[in-house]
Amino acid sequence: MIQEAFQYTQNVFNQYIKRKFDLDENIVVINSIIDNEGNTPLENQNKIVLSLIHIDQEITKPFYTKDRKGFDTNHTSMLETENYTIDMLVTPCFDDYSEALKFLNASIQFFQAYAVLDITTHSDFPEGLQKLSFDLQKGTDYTQMHNLWNALGAKYQPSLIYKMRSITIAS
Repeated sequence: MIQEAFQYTQNVFNQYIKRKFDLDENIVVINSIIDNEGNTPLENQNKIVLSLIHIDQEITKPFYTKDRKGFDTNHTSMLETENYTIDMLVTPCFDDYSEALKFLNASIQFFQAYAVLDITTHSDFPEGLQKLSFDLQKGTDYTQMHNLWNALGAKYQPSLIYKMRSITIAS
């Protein structure tokens, strides 16, 4: 469901950017900021890059579990689903700094306009996902951003971190 959530976010985000700037090509890509050799991937050039930087299980747990028949016909008690929160890095990677800032601004506008994606807002919402909500990660200071970009192995670029909530994964 993680890939489906990213893919759907990318599709809706791309549609928004294409309409806003009257573009023909896709601008939003899902990729890492740096490849395994420490270089910036060519696919990122002049694009808005969405990257998974952290995943965490949501704390709320159901009050009950369901019994399921195991492989050996014994009944086992299992949770049906678990919900996850993903920290998603949104990085406009443009050669021109002013273009990067323009698309950073457009990214903020997109996530304000589409803070929640679900079947009630988008008829093509994927099966298996219940809803996606996006919250700007607040309180990230210079030291934390410095540490994040060092951990990524990249030089800092203007970027945002959004929490993508309600990724449900069933066993």
